[in-house]
Amino acid sequence: MSDITNDLGAYNIYDLRKIALKRMPKFLFEFVDRGCEDEIALRNNRAALDRVKLHPRMLVDVATRSQETTLFGNKQSMPIAIAPTGAAGLMWYQGEIALARAAKAAGIPLALSTASITSMEKVAEHAGGRLWFQLYMWKERSMSHQLVKRAHAAGYEALIVTVDSVIHPNREYNKHNGYTRPFTFNRKNVTDVITHPGWLFNVLARYMLTTGMPRFENMPEEMKTNILRDKTLDKNQSLCWDDLKALRDMWPGKLMVKGILNAQDAVMAADCGADAVIVSNHGGRNLDSARATIDVLPEVVDAVGHRMTVMIDSGFRRGSDVVKALALGAKTVLIGRSTLYGTAVAGQEGAARAIDIFRDEIDRILVQVGCRSVSELNREHIRIEK
Repeated sequence: MSDITNDLGAYNIYDLRKIALKRMPKFLFEFVDRGCEDEIALRNNRAALDRVKLHPRMLVDVATRSQETTLFGNKQSMPIAIAPTGAAGLMWYQGEIALARAAKAAGIPLALSTASITSMEKVAEHAGGRLWFQLYMWKERSMSHQLVKRAHAAGYEALIVTVDSVIHPNREYNKHNGYTRPFTFNRKNVTDVITHPGWLFNVLARYMLTTGMPRFENMPEEMKTNILRDKTLDKNQSLCWDDLKALRDMWPGKLMVKGILNAQDAVMAADCGADAVIVSNHGGRNLDSARATIDVLPEVVDAVGHRMTVMIDSGFRRGSDVVKALALGAKTVLIGRSTLYGTAVAGQEGAARAIDIFRDEIDRILVQVGCRSVSELNREHIRIEK
């Protein structure tokens, strides 16, 4: 198969983003790409990563090197995983399957979102690989517990509980674009769709001709509605540590807590029996002015790194970003928007291209900082500017 993304000139994640911008309706692209309110957290994620500088060592034999790492006792080919991103099925027809297949081929895990268009069972059947399921807790706890049982029955190896989304964030651009729940038709977004015929015919029309208007297939049965009729559902604003303990009792596999920005919360998660925390500010999409995750990471690693696995996401676009996080103690970096851009451009091949970009960039940085493997990275390899 020819590499479509190379033919289009996709040599880095920013190239994939530019191509995705042209191919997708504005309302959908902005939903994926933007943050919330004044987008301070979104910009700060990038600025904080830029403040971390690499501190290389020279005259190290790096002719043989490896990105292989071990996570929860399983070897994987490189130190990234695909973050839960609910819009994958709107980037591409059955985009979750395309993304999962790309992750499986690359030898890395994929986390499937509660808000996915394709059901967890279908992804497991048609893609397989190392699959994690991301869970939101609804106001009616029993509804979320249904999903936990489904994920276990479908063979998912890990459960990710997202804890930073107990209230719906203020993403004003969605309202301007009419991308609300339920969907609001207006002249702007109808014109937007019509002027993107590739997306209209290759994504939306394919759903309409096969399964009908896309639905959120991982919701409990009574909450399954299509994307036009779906209403904003109440998250559980009384969510507390006892809920995490209950999920620990219920879930036999690995349990991760996503949305940690405080070392004390990481300690609490460990005390509740979680196997891992994911330092995350939801990609700058939830709480504007939240601290950048790379700034929080060392505090969390120092607090719980000896007790549990620490991972990170939010704003990673380059292999050098990943190397910085690994040097600061993260075991894996979750990639979200980057592989969504690739999926929007060319489905499985586009997602694979995004992963390959990270692989190539990480490999190059390992050579340049003087490391033969990602396991050799430590805080001696970075300096943080004030």
